[in-house]
Amino acid sequence: MFKVDQVPDALGYYFAGFVDGEGSFHLTFRRRPDYKLPWKVSLCLNVSQKDRVILALIKRHLQCGTIRYKSDDVWMFEVNNLNAIRGNVIPFFNRFGFLSAKKKRDFAIFSQMAELMAGGSHLNKKGIAQLLRLRRKMNDGGKRKYSEDTILAAFETTESPETTRRTLTPNGGVEDDIVRSAGRPAESSRNGSTHPNLSGE
Repeated sequence: MFKVDQVPDALGYYFAGFVDGEGSFHLTFRRRPDYKLPWKVSLCLNVSQKDRVILALIKRHLQCGTIRYKSDDVWMFEVNNLNAIRGNVIPFFNRFGFLSAKKKRDFAIFSQMAELMAGGSHLNKKGIAQLLRLRRKMNDGGKRKYSEDTILAAFETTESPETTRRTLTPNGGVEDDIVRSAGRPAESSRNGSTHPNLSGE
């Protein structure tokens, strides 16, 4: 079981500073034909870096997440399991806080979303509308793959799940609408990378 008070202060504050500059918090929507609801909704912390060793240290001390290769010698550490986010990520950054106002704001909203999702808000249209309103304030708005109207309209569509999926994902794959920070390499496709996922959730 993760115990945040066992993380050494020096490492904890170093990791917090590193994530402050290189990490981001997201609410993502994925359109999946095998999912019982129109969207699979997830919260996600991700950190991209060329030095995999730093990411491995963060993963080790947070006791959750995965590390995978993106592209151009860049690796990504990611946590998108709600239990791990509530039990590990949020307690960690509550103790080892951020310095930048932007990251403090995004983390506060992220934490609020986590509590709403723990109560099932992501499982119905009304709850998702509330999550979307909160998301507008994160990452300076950002450009999304799917508009709020598209996300909410999927609950009312009369089309078959397969037809809707093809409309939203022309290549037939699983896609999300994570906002990537400017200047960072885009995530390579799962089929296009020759580097395996190196660690489990």
